[in-house]
Amino acid sequence: MSRTILFANGELHNIEAARATLRADDVIIAADGGAKYCRALNLTPRVIIGDLDSISPNDLAEFKNKGSRILQYPKRKDETDLELAIDLAIAEGAGEIVLFGALGGRWDQTLANLLIPALDKFSSTPIRLMDGDQEIALLRGGSTLRWRGHAGATISLIPIGGDAHGVTTNGLEYSLRDGVLKLGSTLGVSNVIVSEEAEVSLKNGLLMCVLIKVIGNW
Repeated sequence: MSRTILFANGELHNIEAARATLRADDVIIAADGGAKYCRALNLTPRVIIGDLDSISPNDLAEFKNKGSRILQYPKRKDETDLELAIDLAIAEGAGEIVLFGALGGRWDQTLANLLIPALDKFSSTPIRLMDGDQEIALLRGGSTLRWRGHAGATISLIPIGGDAHGVTTNGLEYSLRDGVLKLGSTLGVSNVIVSEEAEVSLKNGLLMCVLIKVIGNW
């Protein structure tokens, strides 16, 4: 399955963990100022997209010379640069998307970026947000998420958009069987993976699944 790595212009606290995640066949896209992380990782993005108000002129010129495609949008638009980047990745065939630099900094941008995967238009493409030992994935009703090799890791299940119904877990210290996690409840926070394989399934609703890995298990 083809994978696209998107670099946004938020904070990226662990550049080496990002480097360890990369594969040789990844497609790299930078959302505007996220290009700075491409430079730090010695990557040439296939595309730089956005209104280009946060990328440095030097980075823009350098990546142009290296062959990056530049897609500039007006500042007055209906989507953030990151949403445009995800739209592009899916249009160009991404089977999976990993976001770096999507969190931190402005709270409004952080909240919007956390909720972007919940858009219906992205429902067919797995999207993960990653930074260092932390990873976020969205679980939709009628689906299951699985993790392997993360025994000892912390996992939190946070409902968004309403209550989450029919939550069933396997391989977690505190188990649920066809349970309900109410919007705003902290019941699903700070569970622990206790086996080499763990899974969470959901019948109805949306769950934000936050994995905090054991250091070194990137």
